[in-house]
Amino acid sequence: MKSIKWTLSTANQSSSPWAKEWDQLNDRAGALPFLASDVMLAALTHFGTGKELLAVGSCAGETVAMALLTRKNAITWESFQPSQLPLGAYLQLPEFRVDAAASTLLLALPKPALLLGLTQLDPAWLDRPQDSATTTVIDYIDTAWVNVAGSFDEYWAARGKNLRQNMRKQRNKLEADGIIPRLEILGTPDTISGAIVDYGRLESAGWKAEIGTAVQLDNAQGRFYRQILESACQRGEGVIYRYWFGEKVVAVDLCVKHHDTLVILKTTYDENYKAVSPAFLMREESFRKLFEEGAIKRIEFFGKMMEWHTRWTEHSRRLYHLTHYRWPWVRYLKDKFQRGAVAPITESGTPP
Repeated sequence: MKSIKWTLSTANQSSSPWAKEWDQLNDRAGALPFLASDVMLAALTHFGTGKELLAVGSCAGETVAMALLTRKNAITWESFQPSQLPLGAYLQLPEFRVDAAASTLLLALPKPALLLGLTQLDPAWLDRPQDSATTTVIDYIDTAWVNVAGSFDEYWAARGKNLRQNMRKQRNKLEADGIIPRLEILGTPDTISGAIVDYGRLESAGWKAEIGTAVQLDNAQGRFYRQILESACQRGEGVIYRYWFGEKVVAVDLCVKHHDTLVILKTTYDENYKAVSPAFLMREESFRKLFEEGAIKRIEFFGKMMEWHTRWTEHSRRLYHLTHYRWPWVRYLKDKFQRGAVAPITESGTPP
């Protein structure tokens, strides 16, 4: 297999001379909406340090891989991975081996680079390699998706009896209480700010507020999601589902789409209505519309697979992390150190 040659430059947060090339490669390497260049730039702006590198890999004059990288310590580099990105900021054509690409990339990084971590890789687009003397591969999480094929009635009939009965029961309860549920679909830039406010209000009233991870319009998370959704909406690829009980918003889905794939980035709901499952009711209606419209063929959750995911789909796969070591002895010493058998490797690349 041909080798990849890499060039490195500073990843600029405020301009995007590499954006077009990045998007063209993304379209050939999975076409995932949250790996679009404007999402990468937003992530760099709100969660980067300003020291990230852009790596461009080429073979026979063609760009075949690109990555945003950050230096973890003197000897370790890893893919740029804020928690808001479902996968690491790494693109590669599937006909190349990711472990081989990591090997050439590590050699191109500023010395003394002894380890390179590529985080949260997806086997749907990057085949999972085997461990070797210089490569370790470990499980990350299982994630779920829905194939949008056939009619919604066929899909719904294949769901568990409990889910179908519970949804019917909740709708009957709302009707008995005089509450009219309504699904609203937003997709223009001017609607994003208000939707983020609603999202933040619901999330801040729940458990995420207690641990400080709730999205707010004026915090970094809120600014990030507003920026990427406004940008996505400008090209017709941003979608927010907002669910109402009467005049009250009770659930919100933040989504992006590209080609035939829709990704649900974040979901929240009013915990005061937990007993009637507003997020599930919203999802039933939004999925019905997606099946009826037919443009989307795949709905991705891209979060840790939970029990509730299995009610909506039988499909899952396991994401993984890859670490490549410059030499086998680096892996050997790291493994020994993790078991407490030797001293850590120093900046010079040798034990103290």
